[in-house]
Amino acid sequence: MTETRGWATHGPKQKLELFSYNDGPLGPEEVEIAVEYCGLCHSDLSIINNDWAISQYPTVPGHEAVGKIVGIGEQVKGLKIGQRVGVGWNAGSCMHCHQCMTGNNNLCAEAAPTIVGHHGGFADKVRAHWVWAIPLPDALDIAGAGPLLCGGITVFSPLLTFGVKPTDHVGVVGIGGLGHMGLKFANAWGCEVTAFTSNPAKTDEAKGFGAHRVVSSRDSGDMQKIANSLDLLIVTVNTPLDWPALLKTLKPNGRMHVVGAVLEPMPIAAFDLISGQKSVSGSPTGGPTAIATMLEFAARHHIVPQVEHFPMSKVNDALEHLASGKARYRIVLDADFV
Repeated sequence: MTETRGWATHGPKQKLELFSYNDGPLGPEEVEIAVEYCGLCHSDLSIINNDWAISQYPTVPGHEAVGKIVGIGEQVKGLKIGQRVGVGWNAGSCMHCHQCMTGNNNLCAEAAPTIVGHHGGFADKVRAHWVWAIPLPDALDIAGAGPLLCGGITVFSPLLTFGVKPTDHVGVVGIGGLGHMGLKFANAWGCEVTAFTSNPAKTDEAKGFGAHRVVSSRDSGDMQKIANSLDLLIVTVNTPLDWPALLKTLKPNGRMHVVGAVLEPMPIAAFDLISGQKSVSGSPTGGPTAIATMLEFAARHHIVPQVEHFPMSKVNDALEHLASGKARYRIVLDADFV
């Protein structure tokens, strides 16, 4: 047993401070990973602030961790010391329920979030069940791979889950930490891609990320021009929107899929769904098999998030940068413990 050093908050909206702890003996199905990089996700900020009322303190955030395995439990399968892996939103699940046995471990009722009741990746080491320690393809840019483990799988999962075809028309609402990766994945998937943004200054960037057209979500005329044109609309923002207007962009049998944590109720009229046989759905990240598939796809198509790097010792500066909306578009912390 060795001491772990991490950056923790001891209460809602408090700054992170250096924190030492001991996780006890390594479990038989656990791996311990020496963290090299860890993405900073808006969900980390939500957990720090207890926005979702599920936080447990002290909290060591960080659920987009990348590093090398330094410890292996006696029942771990298929992994080895020195192998580079990544850990995303979940660090474990029961491994015996129907969801786990069918590859949907992220939907397990006992899924264990990496940063709730468990110390995360803003640390020199992090632990996870071996199934949730996902091997990273050699071709992947390790320094920027962290955000793929949460944000990347979140926007990739709908393409996989709903059998989206290369001939489909896909829209992405919000060109931020999630949305810019959504554009990249949908374009590489072969789809015609429409970006929705409330900021006209992001038009050129959105096209650079893979959008074939960019629509102002605040311009009713723009929205009307693309009515009845989309097969799938992925909503990545966490703020209330004009839901009826967005539903009108869908073709019959189209789907609006929500991956942004919108806290307010979404008022949607039944007839807006019934008349075009439309659907509204949502999803959390993805299971280990889906994450591995996403990483392979990203490596093959050279998909990497656009990231800004901060040393982990400057984590509070990075959090302020994120909270102020200045991140373009994901933040990665470089572990700099000495």
